Amino acid sequence: MTDMNVTQRAAPLPDVAHLTLGDIGHALKAGLADFRKAPQFGLFFSSVYVLGGIILVWLGAGTVEWTFAMTLGFPLVAPFAAVGLYEVSRRIERKGAMDWYKILGVVKSEKDRQIPWMGAIILIYFLFWSFLAHMIFALFMGLSVMRNVSSSYEVFLTANGLTMIGVELAVGAVLAFILFALTVTSLPHLLEKEVDFVTAMLLSVQVVKENPLVMLVWASIVAGLTVAAMVPMFLGLLIVMPVLGHATWHLYKRALV
Repeated sequence: MTDMNVTQRAAPLPDVAHLTLGDIGHALKAGLADFRKAPQFGLFFSSVYVLGGIILVWLGAGTVEWTFAMTLGFPLVAPFAAVGLYEVSRRIERKGAMDWYKILGVVKSEKDRQIPWMGAIILIYFLFWSFLAHMIFALFMGLSVMRNVSSSYEVFLTANGLTMIGVELAVGAVLAFILFALTVTSLPHLLEKEVDFVTAMLLSVQVVKENPLVMLVWASIVAGLTVAAMVPMFLGLLIVMPVLGHATWHLYKRALV
């Protein structure tokens, strides 16, 4: 059997398929099946998200410098964890060897390809959103920012406070969906094919444009399950992240043919 560490060479760009809500159901079932077949890999890669979330919360009570450093580093590491989940699904799909050395080797080899550029894009996007969120907060809260909000939560129950929360959520939702559109198929595409990250992102956006309802539902499912999984000290991500990661691979395979 051909070693799956060898990435396919440049190939013609795939066509964008017409998706239905049934494709989401298929992707989720396939993602759950992949996790059951290789739970050790799912738990390993999802632990990156769990530990990252716990450390960020812990450092939030510490120095601003360390919190900022960790927050900047996480978007650069997270795509590699996602690639690990995609690689596991790819090997299950092709009946490849489920070997730790080879799978981690594929993840490591991505540092010399296009994934780091995606990590950089995500980082820049995150920095923009962080700056915009602080601007919105300052715009609506004014002199209220001088208070210790950790012990004066009533400031958020004022008219300005509630308006600020609403605007933050609305703007955050729009920006999150834009990032979703840029990455929903581009990350698995970059793993499987020799394609530049700009082309991969443009194809990803095209998938969303051609299937707006299906992609909106998928984005809502991803966001809803992720938020719910964060409630028990991020531990729910140990299950949710690998299932969603594997499911994303299967949805990608149906979206680009």
